[in-house]
Amino acid sequence: MVEYHKLAAGRVIRRIRKEKGLSQEVFSGFAGLARSHLAMIENGSKQANFETIWRIANAFEMRVYELVRQMEQEAETLYKAGR
Repeated sequence: MVEYHKLAAGRVIRRIRKEKGLSQEVFSGFAGLARSHLAMIENGSKQANFETIWRIANAFEMRVYELVRQMEQEAETLYKAGR
């Protein structure tokens, strides 16, 4: 069982967004979020609710479970690293 880690979601979202070559401004528009909200999620100062995770996954054109799986893997990595 992977424990929740407050930085995991934001790190995954930022990584995927950058891999796709999208700025926060452009991607936040695709996801229907304010750019400042996306920035706070990416830096871990705000936690995304399920609706927001759903919007982000759709904007990435991926299934929600795939995005969540990557967040779980990132959380595990962060815990193993002691962060």
